[in-house]
Amino acid sequence: MSSEFSRLRVLWPDHLGLARGKYVPAELAAHGVRHCTGLWSLGYDRSMTPETPGSNWNEGLPDLDATYPLDEIRPGWQLGTKVVVADLMRHGQPVEVSPRHALRRAIADWRELGYSPYVGMEFEAYVFEPDGQGGWRPIDTPGAYVYGTGPSVDPHGLLDAIWEACEEAEIPLESVNSEYDTPQFEFTLRYTDALRAADDGFLFKVLAREVAHRFGLLLTFMGKPLSDRGGSGLHFNISWRNEAGENAVFDPEQDDGISMLGKHAIAGLLAHHRSLAGLCAPNVNAYKRLRPASLSGYWANWGYDHRGATVRIPPERGEGSRLEHRLTDGAAVVHTSMAAVLQAARLGFVNELNLGPVETGNGLDTIDATVGVPSSLEAALDALEADQELVNAVGSQIVAQHLAVKRAEWDRFTSATTDWEMREYLPFL
Repeated sequence: MSSEFSRLRVLWPDHLGLARGKYVPAELAAHGVRHCTGLWSLGYDRSMTPETPGSNWNEGLPDLDATYPLDEIRPGWQLGTKVVVADLMRHGQPVEVSPRHALRRAIADWRELGYSPYVGMEFEAYVFEPDGQGGWRPIDTPGAYVYGTGPSVDPHGLLDAIWEACEEAEIPLESVNSEYDTPQFEFTLRYTDALRAADDGFLFKVLAREVAHRFGLLLTFMGKPLSDRGGSGLHFNISWRNEAGENAVFDPEQDDGISMLGKHAIAGLLAHHRSLAGLCAPNVNAYKRLRPASLSGYWANWGYDHRGATVRIPPERGEGSRLEHRLTDGAAVVHTSMAAVLQAARLGFVNELNLGPVETGNGLDTIDATVGVPSSLEAALDALEADQELVNAVGSQIVAQHLAVKRAEWDRFTSATTDWEMREYLPFL
């Protein structure tokens, strides 16, 4: 093993979407690693929320174990380094607040029904450069346009470098292009089974940001980093395979080719739309992206090949049949948000929820839908906490941990004086 690589990078997703981990020498790769449970109380600013579920706050902040089968070690993108995405255990039991555990639970719940979820993902991201004053500004791409490729949209060659790093790391990029606004790009990852897809997406975000750092650039998945331009989302393209390996979203006997499983799943996603925002749009900034007429997943609606709908049914049928869910913010925790989406869809299926009428408005200046996401992170957290069916499905402990840390984040935001307030009021008041 040591002849293949010199060190192993053990990584796992935390509640903020950060890649926690350690480097270990190859000869010690079989030993696993440990981390302090107190990190579950941390915010982005490193402040700690007391008695957060999972932190073992009153037990002295003990260790958890990051474990992995050796056959899941995979190529990395750093010289001499392989990577692995670890599961988290304590006293031989899964850590309930782990995003990866929540996704494993969602997959197991679907498999009990005889179906295995498969997911492909579309990430959107902006690229920034230093502004010379200690901050960041968007890179200049004067020749950019939507669906652009080549040096006119990527003057630094960053996309080429990300593509090459993905090939080294065996992360399956399916397509890359510039988006409608500049300098924003879309990265599509090929679909695979849900756990592998989430691991690929998690590692892709780490890889892309680290490659950008090599260029002295900042690549951000933040939902709305620029107020005058479009937001960045994470779209889940979901299908299920039955025990015979067939795509269960497709039904040739239905007029539209979409099975009742698919329709019940959409109904579940829409029934839990407002509470899903609490997990899929998990920070203050996310609600600047989620606005009417923004093609962002604001409305609880669905449509055939309709980008003004939160659940879009792409035109492919047969093995290509799938549901595209467009609510999730680009900065969301991949494993947690995927778990929440799969659980909401499952609740629609097991409860045989009826699907309402298709969206007929254009999603810009006309709309049929009347229910949108909450207007703020605080309101979304309230909606999530009130939806006990979804909370129990995703996992009561991981949701409780999420609520504790995110309510503390909201409190920090509401007590902070912003640059906007200083610009708006200081000259006059």
